[in-house]
Amino acid sequence: MAKTQDAYRETWNAARRAVESTYEGVATVTVHKKETDGRTGLANWIDAVVLDDQPCRVSFSSISAVTQTESAAAVGQTVKLFISPDICIKPGSKITVTQSGVTTDYTYSGVPAVYATHQEIMLDLFKEWS
Repeated sequence: MAKTQDAYRETWNAARRAVESTYEGVATVTVHKKETDGRTGLANWIDAVVLDDQPCRVSFSSISAVTQTESAAAVGQTVKLFISPDICIKPGSKITVTQSGVTTDYTYSGVPAVYATHQEIMLDLFKEWS
């Protein structure tokens, strides 16, 4: 039985290595949080990096909107982040991804789909801290 479990575990590890071999970017995750100044007792908002240079991959796909204006059909873009299933990114975090020489700030727009080999997070362009 242990031999079967070891083989099963090795299969998943091989699958995870295969997924991770496609990662061509790195992500930095920043949170915006209140911190109290110990000297003055005043609370200030600070940006704190909670994850730095995490290997990842961003995938893009275009979608056409259902409605068409008089000039042209609206086209949107979906952005999906593939990253390790071992990390947790809090809602509202800023995710800065550098891939193919381009750095872009995002925030995630839904609940991550977590699998044994990776997690997938739908992203939106980061506009400002809420």
